Amino acid sequence: VHLVESGGGLVQPGGSLKLSCAASGRTFSNYRMGWFRQAPGKEREFVAAINRSGYSSAYADSVKGRFTISRDNAKNTVYLQMNSLQPEDTAVYYCAGRLTVSERVGVGVNEYSLWGQGTQVTVSS
Repeated sequence: VHLVESGGGLVQPGGSLKLSCAASGRTFSNYRMGWFRQAPGKEREFVAAINRSGYSSAYADSVKGRFTISRDNAKNTVYLQMNSLQPEDTAVYYCAGRLTVSERVGVGVNEYSLWGQGTQVTVSS
């Protein structure tokens, strides 16, 4: 399975963006999925995650109430809707996946084995 992110760009503070992560292959529904981000000079950090079936999700405190993760297993795609964006949300956003039999949500970097190439999100006036 390969992961390809899209939807990043430049947005003003308070604006919105929707990131997409398209997965190749036919077993997408067996993958837990997550979004992480990395700002310059900082470590990669957890943003949001969703379990295989899409019924369970988790968010970093910094994005809770502003970001929403979802998935469409029929389209092999996971999304990250980002609202009320702030300059501190500026980072490269990475989609991550892991083949699993568990319905648990994964929030750690080491819980994922597949990574996309990243998409830049810049929040600036």
